[in-house]
Amino acid sequence: MRTRLAGRSAALAAAAALSVIGSSAVPARAQPAAQAQVTVRYAAPERFTDAENRFGSGQPLRVTLAELTRIFTDLGTARLRPDERLDITVLDVDLAGFDRPGFATPTGLRVVTDATPPRIRLAYSLRRGGRTVAQGADTVTDINFLLTSNPRFSTGGLYYERQILRDWFARRFPEPAGRG
Repeated sequence: MRTRLAGRSAALAAAAALSVIGSSAVPARAQPAAQAQVTVRYAAPERFTDAENRFGSGQPLRVTLAELTRIFTDLGTARLRPDERLDITVLDVDLAGFDRPGFATPTGLRVVTDATPPRIRLAYSLRRGGRTVAQGADTVTDINFLLTSNPRFSTGGLYYERQILRDWFARRFPEPAGRG
């Protein structure tokens, strides 16, 4: 009887030891890699040239600004070094196309032509280690936007705006040496 209990105790001790070993063998959640910080501000968005649906044909202003913020953040974290901080102030937005009220639908439609390119006016400041390494103001646009982009494969809204901002990031912030 004593041997049986000792065997059972040994088995329980072994099982407990394995569960402790097993639980310690599970890796802790990896800490996310450091990313560049991107801050986006909007100066008087209610006065933007064309950033909201005036006739019910598109997104409300808050949705447009949220999508633009996501685009800036995604592009910045992908393009900039982890120790960099980019502050962007959007001064004006003119989305691609124009609202056409009552055109084929009761709420209207956004018509995109080569005569209505997207245009985003912004100011930016890039800091590295607390020091400003680049700053300026730009008007981001591309009059050939319909020739250089293909929205058929787009997975989100503001496709043309995303494309011109991707090109702007590539020109303004070339990938750092050693990345890529």
